[in-house]
Amino acid sequence: MARVCQVTGKKPITGHKVSFSNKKAKRRFLPNLQTKRFYLVEEDRWVTIKLAADAIRTINKRGLYSVVKELRAQGEKI
Repeated sequence: MARVCQVTGKKPITGHKVSFSNKKAKRRFLPNLQTKRFYLVEEDRWVTIKLAADAIRTINKRGLYSVVKELRAQGEKI
């Protein structure tokens, strides 16, 4: 599976690794992805979502069911 957060859509970006002598080399900045299981009370089942650490805060703020409902509207299989 790709390194993409299912909730926020964060994905790897590119930049430079800069040495002490200020030489630049290409590198990738990867998102802080976690595979997390949540219990969905409305459907009485567990769901597994691959998400970034800040998406966990989004779920805590907005609620799991509203986030899952929005993902399904976008066509994501949950």
